Amino acid sequence: MIAGFFKRLTEGANAGLSADDERLALCALLVRIARADEVYSTDEAAQIDKVLMGRYGLSPFEATALRREGEEVEATAPDTVRFTREIKDAVPHEERIGVIEALWRVVLADGVRDAEEDAVVRLAANLLGINDRDSALARQRVSRA
Repeated sequence: MIAGFFKRLTEGANAGLSADDERLALCALLVRIARADEVYSTDEAAQIDKVLMGRYGLSPFEATALRREGEEVEATAPDTVRFTREIKDAVPHEERIGVIEALWRVVLADGVRDAEEDAVVRLAANLLGINDRDSALARQRVSRA
């Protein structure tokens, strides 16, 4: 399954990722954010599950299974660019701010805002076509919630 996912990623836009692949790409990106500071806490894992349940209407069991698959994909993925490219292709621009909010939810889940996590969010936002101002506003909305 993971090998097939990477094959579809490397085949480019003509391959047409499925909705499941888009979910897996976002999940792997969320895991990459959580692991950026080399401390992957249970709070961050739980927040990833919450994001997946809310965004995709998954049950807790389904969200946990997807997160575990995302953890495997993230551990073997060469870079962040491929995930964000697939998310950018699958998610309309006006909905991408929701992706950035999801990233900030994971960053802030453990109560520590780390420079490494910030850097990955900045990179992802840039690759998704979201400017720094809109990303900062998304972070503020998440931190108030």
